[in-house]
Formats: sequence, structure tokens, C-alpha cells
Amino acid sequence: MWFKNIFIYRLPANCTITAATLQEKLALKPLQPCCGLDKQSRGWVSCRGDERLVHVANQQILFALGVEQKLLPASIINRFAKERVADIEAQQGYKVGRKELKSIKEAVTEELLPRAFAMQRATFAWLDPINGRLIIDAASSAKADELLEQLSKTLDDLPVKLLHTELSPVAAMTDWLAGNAPRGFTIDRELELRSTGENKATVRYANHALEGEEILAHIAAGKRATRLGLTWNDRISFVLTEQLQIKRLEFLDIVKEESTTQADNADEMFDLDFTLMTGELAKMLTDLTEALGGEVLTKR
Repeated sequence: MWFKNIFIYRLPANCTITAATLQEKLALKPLQPCCGLDKQSRGWVSCRGDERLVHVANQQILFALGVEQKLLPASIINRFAKERVADIEAQQGYKVGRKELKSIKEAVTEELLPRAFAMQRATFAWLDPINGRLIIDAASSAKADELLEQLSKTLDDLPVKLLHTELSPVAAMTDWLAGNAPRGFTIDRELELRSTGENKATVRYANHALEGEEILAHIAAGKRATRLGLTWNDRISFVLTEQLQIKRLEFLDIVKEESTTQADNADEMFDLDFTLMTGELAKMLTDLTEALGGEVLTKR
């Protein structure tokens, strides 16, 4: 259980949600299979494949949104529609118009959907009541928004907002490149610089040393850092983006070895992984927030 890409949200100051309450609420909206003409179904699923929708370890709470989608590619719809159009034109002796073609495609879709193959996926979220955060493991904002939307339908009062800091990530990352990396963080070998001008000229570095005059020359020319690879205390490496998203999280070997050497079975391994991940990540997020000037509390 190791998150890969995360969005960071701030819980309301008066949040009192407990694991028991969350379990009760999630159980009211479990994932249901797609039926009939439904193209998609959303609901809460177990993190472990058992009956529990909430997993708790060291006061940290894990839960997951399940999404079932019918797979009906446009190419399949077009093929069946093309065959139907050919039959109609052969029988009636005239070409099918655009409006009728649209109706035919809709009819074909309705006929094929009940027989379409369904695929399931899950998006995990970590509720940190101690630090007042909700962390969603998602590679895109669309998947994070999907979970938040379902969560708002499930819980009556849990408004969350993206974390905001005094310093913008762009300003901070650009300053760090000039040799002012924050305490506890080292700069890795990945960088994206973008011009603030109309042309938005962009320079990307991958597996490239970021010291030297070349980088400083780009900054002097008006480019600003929009993505930067960082490592925290030799324990977690990641890429920070201009939107304060954290991508390509990697918990280094020293962290994962701690769970491997202590766990005796799969259940213990899951608990230890989750405990280690949340413990390390909570500390890193606190340090990163401080490095960005602290949280803007007025934007909660």
C-alpha cells in the first residue's frame, strides 16, 4: 500500500469524522454493478477485499472509491452502425442522413451496452485526522474530483479544500534552484522550466545535473520552475508541480525494508506498509508546507 501520485486537501478545522462513522456512511453507498444501459457505476469498496470499507492503523484511515465502467469502444459502435446503415440504404434506396445516423448510433449503443464487458478500478484516499488532511492517490485531477464528488454525496458535512501555501510552488522551486534548497530536502535530476512570456517556451531536464550556469541562465532569462524532482531526508523522492501536486512518489529502500523485515504475513505487511507510508508522508508534507512558507489559513 504505497501511494504514487497525490493531491493534498485540508479538512475543516471542526472535522470530527471517525473511522466508525465513515464505515457506517460508506456502507450506505457501496459499489453496485452496472445494470442495463448504465455506462458507469460508482461506490465504495473494500481496501483489502473483505467486508470492511475502512482500514485503520495508527489512527490513520484508508478507504477506496470503486468505479465500474462498461467498455464499449467507438470503433465497435461504428462497425455495427455501418452495417445497419448499409442495410437501410439497400432496402430503401437512399443515403442515410446525419440526423438519422446519429439515431442509429444511439440505438446500437443501447443494444450493445447490456452485453458490454465491465471493468473495475479503485482510487484510494487517506484521511489523516491528526494533521487535518485528506490525501487522494490519483494521477489526474479528474480521478481526484471523482472521489471528492462521491464523498460529498456520502457525507453530509465534510467540505475539503486544496492545500494553499504562502509561497507559490513556482516561486519557491525557482529560488531553490539558485542554491537555496530547504532544510531536509535535496534537489534531484528532474526539472521543467517555463517562460512567463506569451510563447510559454519550455525546457525539460531528465536525469540531468541541475547545478551550473545553464540553469541559472534560463532563470535569468525569465523562465520559472514548474516541476522539480526532490528527495526528503533520503527517505522519499518525488516530483513537485506548480499546482502543489506530488507525482512519482517513491519510498526509498530504507523505508520499505522496515516493513519487509518486521511483517510475518500479508495482513501484517499491509498494516505495516500503511503505517510506515502515512507516518513518513505526514512528516514530509509538514516539512514541505513549512518550506513553502506555511499554510494560508484564510483559504480553508
